[in-house]
Amino acid sequence: MYVEKNNVLSKVIFENCYLTDEEKIKLCEIASIVKPNYIKTSTGFGSGGATVEDVKLMRQHVCADVQVKAAGSIRSWLTCKEMIEAGATRIGCSASVKVLEEMMQEQAGN
Repeated sequence: MYVEKNNVLSKVIFENCYLTDEEKIKLCEIASIVKPNYIKTSTGFGSGGATVEDVKLMRQHVCADVQVKAAGSIRSWLTCKEMIEAGATRIGCSASVKVLEEMMQEQAGN
């Protein structure tokens, strides 16, 4: 990828809460051509954050070379797991300590 040749990571933020599914799919098609390192569901400052449906849609329509980052409204390990299962390879959340504590509690219980 071009960005790797310059030792620079690149991301594209969609702000899905303001987009139709058709617009999200078109942006995924463009990202598949441009190939940023990852595309992100939201800034976390819009009217809505990441949804499982959006992560699935993005993963389905962007090429395998581009990672999907779920961000915004991820405040629990359960939500984090759902995003990963939907295809997110990166997670952005301001509640990371709480999420990690919940993950560790779940693992300790197994």
